[in-house]
Amino acid sequence: MSVRNAAAGLPGPGRDEDTTLLFERAHYRHDPCWLLPVPPRVCLACMVELLPEPCVSLVRKKHVLSCFRDALLRHASLVMQLVAQDQRICIHFISMLFGLLCNVEDGSVTDLCIEVLIQLTTQLKLEQIIHCLLDECHKELCNMPSMRGSLATLTLLGKLVDAVPPLADKLVMEHSDLMEHLLRGLVYPNEGVQASVCYLYGKLYSSPVAAEILSGHFREKLCPLFLSTLDGAQTKELQINCLGLLRQLLKYDLFVSVIMNKSVLADSTEGVEGPPGETSLPLVLKKLLLSRDETLQVASAHCMTAVLVHSPLKHAPAFIHADIPEFLFEHLSSSSEVLVWSSYNCLILLAEEPLFFSKCHTVYGIESVVRSLQGSLRMNNTELHKQGLLLFAEILTRQPEEIKLFTSSAMCRDAGRALQEAVSSPVLEVAAEAVKAISAFLRKDHQSVPPVQYRELRALLEAMLSRCADFSQTPLNRRPLGHASSRDSEKSILRRGKFLLSTLEGFRNACRLAVEFQSEPSAQENPFTAPSAEKEDTLEDFSEFLLTACDSLCIPMVMRHSEQATHPDLMEVFLSILHSLFVIAPHMKEKFSKKLASSSFIRLTLELKARFCNSLSHSALNQVCSNFLYCMSLNLLSAPEKTGPPSQEELSVASAFLQQGLPQISSRSPESLAFLSDRQYVEGTARQRQYSTLLLFYLAYIHEDRFVSEAELFVAVQSFLLSLQDQGERPPLVVFRASIYLLAICQDKDGALDEDLIYSSPVDTARKVVIVLRTFLRKNEDVEVSGLIRGHFLLILQQLLMEHGASPSGASGNLPLLLSLLSLVQLKNTSEQELDSMAMKLLHQVSKLCGKCGPADVDILQPAFNFLYWSLHQTTPSSQKRAAAVLLSSTALIELLEKTLVLTWTKGASPSTTLLCSAWLLTASFSAQQHDGSLQVHQKLSVELDQVLKVLSFPKKKAALLSAAILCFLRTALQQNFSSALVALVPSGAQPPPASENTVLAPLRISQVLSLVIGLQNLLVQKDPLLSYACVGCLEALLDYLHARSPDIAFHVVSQPWNRFLLFTLLDVGESSFLRPEILRFMTLLVRFQSSSVLSHEEVGHVLQAAALADLSTLSNNTRQALHGFLLQVQSMGLLADHTTAHTLQASLEGLTLSSSSTQPPLDMLYPFLHLGALAWARFCCQLPGRGGCIPVPHQRLTFVT
Repeated sequence: MSVRNAAAGLPGPGRDEDTTLLFERAHYRHDPCWLLPVPPRVCLACMVELLPEPCVSLVRKKHVLSCFRDALLRHASLVMQLVAQDQRICIHFISMLFGLLCNVEDGSVTDLCIEVLIQLTTQLKLEQIIHCLLDECHKELCNMPSMRGSLATLTLLGKLVDAVPPLADKLVMEHSDLMEHLLRGLVYPNEGVQASVCYLYGKLYSSPVAAEILSGHFREKLCPLFLSTLDGAQTKELQINCLGLLRQLLKYDLFVSVIMNKSVLADSTEGVEGPPGETSLPLVLKKLLLSRDETLQVASAHCMTAVLVHSPLKHAPAFIHADIPEFLFEHLSSSSEVLVWSSYNCLILLAEEPLFFSKCHTVYGIESVVRSLQGSLRMNNTELHKQGLLLFAEILTRQPEEIKLFTSSAMCRDAGRALQEAVSSPVLEVAAEAVKAISAFLRKDHQSVPPVQYRELRALLEAMLSRCADFSQTPLNRRPLGHASSRDSEKSILRRGKFLLSTLEGFRNACRLAVEFQSEPSAQENPFTAPSAEKEDTLEDFSEFLLTACDSLCIPMVMRHSEQATHPDLMEVFLSILHSLFVIAPHMKEKFSKKLASSSFIRLTLELKARFCNSLSHSALNQVCSNFLYCMSLNLLSAPEKTGPPSQEELSVASAFLQQGLPQISSRSPESLAFLSDRQYVEGTARQRQYSTLLLFYLAYIHEDRFVSEAELFVAVQSFLLSLQDQGERPPLVVFRASIYLLAICQDKDGALDEDLIYSSPVDTARKVVIVLRTFLRKNEDVEVSGLIRGHFLLILQQLLMEHGASPSGASGNLPLLLSLLSLVQLKNTSEQELDSMAMKLLHQVSKLCGKCGPADVDILQPAFNFLYWSLHQTTPSSQKRAAAVLLSSTALIELLEKTLVLTWTKGASPSTTLLCSAWLLTASFSAQQHDGSLQVHQKLSVELDQVLKVLSFPKKKAALLSAAILCFLRTALQQNFSSALVALVPSGAQPPPASENTVLAPLRISQVLSLVIGLQNLLVQKDPLLSYACVGCLEALLDYLHARSPDIAFHVVSQPWNRFLLFTLLDVGESSFLRPEILRFMTLLVRFQSSSVLSHEEVGHVLQAAALADLSTLSNNTRQALHGFLLQVQSMGLLADHTTAHTLQASLEGLTLSSSSTQPPLDMLYPFLHLGALAWARFCCQLPGRGGCIPVPHQRLTFVT
């Protein structure tokens, strides 16, 4: 009723405004639902009837549209509800608006229509509306005889695609013939139409899918028309839209190639137009670059950059031939930061083309670069600083040496001062780019414009070093401990390392500059200095500055950084600087070398070589280290402090073997001592390496850098001299003098390590020496001794085998002692240590020795087996494989093991139980290594399976250790499914054919399985921790084997009632007796195979509750791991009743495991037994032969016995 009153002209607020918005003669018929409930009070039904009405003035229509546009912006949801009431009305309204758009020539009205149509389309989000609009546009363009009235339609299409990007693909695929109309619009002589066409094309080519579809259209039709339009554009609107389309096209390599191929340039150096009908993009962009419109200049530079990023070497010549670099350099003086930044980017890419330099563009533009850099540094635009410095560095780096970049000393001075200001920037990124530019600036051809301004160079280097020192001394951000703070700290250290590396590279170039100027008479001093003036600006003064700066700034910075991280690239540059300083300041080289040697630089360099150069990697670092050590060694030899100076002939000899030997040194000090101690035949190259190693030890010692112990060095030097004597060699005099000096210095520290007495003295004396050595090793667990005595062991073994090869048992009584000591040395190695060539030689000799013995030679075999076992396990996996291959190649050793194993069940034999244990463990280890590494088998080893099972079912009294060893062997066989290529498990005598039910378990029979299970249960009842651990391991492997072949049999074995009695028997030793690894692993098996009749779900819960109440910190790491495995198995089977208790227990276990992981060894460090500390093993494994008995087995430890 209110609407009708308003239409009738009833008074009320806003009556005049409402009246203009309503179509009075028709509004009374309209339902109120079409009236917007808030101002402006627009009636959609009135608009539908009013806008097409010819009698209504255009001004009123414009007002109505404007109010509707305002309502859309202010009350979008209400207007959408109004419009969406009836889809037919909505589509009619859209069509009516489109008709008004096409029939009205007033630009402001068409703009309103376009804006309203776009708003409605994007707000309604209806496919039908979009299809309607696209169809209307398509129809309008197709029915249009000329492109005269197409401006509004084209503008609408462009803005519609811009508002709804997916329409680009739809328009190209479903209305592809529109492209022909767009081409018509592009050649129509109206720049407004052309601008609309370019705008629409730009939106279409912004879609990768549409761009791919339109690739042929562009290549065949659009490209020449577009380039011609861009070239002839006069209005800024068309120019901007053309450049916008060009930016979209230049994103694709295909379009770049098409455009640049059509941009043909003549060969004239003056730059002429292309052939008829073709337009050159570089020339068009050059024209825009020369315009006075900053927007067009920036857009032109951006388009050039967009072309060049695809392939600077391919496309840069076209721009260079067009002399574009000249005008880019001119723009560097602009006050517009955007234009300068854009010019920087384009010039950086052009600098990748050699033609850029050969055309002398850099000579023309270097003054502009320097002045621009000076001006930009006064601004606060960090990105502008970085790009300017990057361009300057590129020019300085790539400029050909034959083309002088700086034509005057004044320009060179200004460049240096600009870099000095830049490197002092508080912004690290700017300073870092400045350091790189300084490094490129310090080139002979850049500095050789007379006079060389050493004072300016010194100021520049001081600024660079000072900035690096300030940054290196900035404290790291200290945040609360955690992964994030650790990562932040690592990033900070990495940033410091990169900045320091760049600084050192710059300083190295300064040193190289000083060396090169030594051969230039004109560069020795400033020729323009007055004769009476003090000559400070000289090469000599600059050289002394370099030495002082390195000593006071470079060395401290590198040493501080090395405490946090060591980077091979950084150390390579650093050592090359030190090496060059010997040449730069020759009058100071001896003094400088002494200072370096007394500051542990010999040790530092050797450690670098050992850490990074022990393979083919970092060959450049190895060469730099060797060169540095070579020069420093000769300098130190030339001016000795403790002895007289050597002759020139001695220095020449030293120079020769140092040049050959130093590059070969890449081992740590213990390995170097071992190599020096090698008594085998040493060839020429290895001998030169020995000479070099000994000389380095000598030079380090006389300058108080004693990084190896005197006792070890004494033995190594003594062995070295004996090796020379054995081979009848005469060392160089300088080497002999160094050896005598070291022996004299180290004599007092030698103690009881004169090993030569072992084979040069009577038996009793030798026995005492070995006992003393063994005592020393036991009392000094932390002493590195492997490199000290293994060479002597090898020599002694070779001599004894040579003298007593046929019958080693007839050798000296020293042999068992020696082998016992050798096994202790091997035991002291860490499991992360690789077996070197010395270790492999010892393995070969000891296995060869074993092969010549019989099972009765217990005194020899027992320590020999110990050594073989520890050599096989106390090393890395890769070395284990190599060691196993060596041992498996000894057929005699394999035959000996087979003979020894048979004695386990041979009647009447009385073998050593400990030797049998060792034989079973070695066999298990050999089989495991062969199987895992697929190693070649030279001799098979046969074992009677029935006898093995019988021994386990009826064990001898007091044979727990032997049973445990056999169990480990059987566990290995089960894990390999009896498929070992080394061990053949054969039946005993004539066996009946297996029954059909037994074939599935072959080679085991069901009766054997049950007998074995009973035997394992009986062994478990003994409650011996060592034996119990082995039993559970074997039971695990057996059940895995059974489950893989017959799950029913596996379940039958686990569900035996006897297992419940066994479990309670094991638990009957205390309240927390279940907290033992073997019991926990046994219960894990019961849970895994769902043996609820043996261990019920309620009992599982009681175990977890009791474990949660226990003090887990008092448990061993093995027990905690077993408990954790039990908990995980319970969780996986879904047996948890109390999740809170389980989660608490798991969190406690994980926390304790993490906290103890660094102090306790893993469960199976030495397959298949637990790892023991070196002292415990020393006490257990290395007792003297012949004393009888076996020491007690440590609690919960399964050991390799003596």
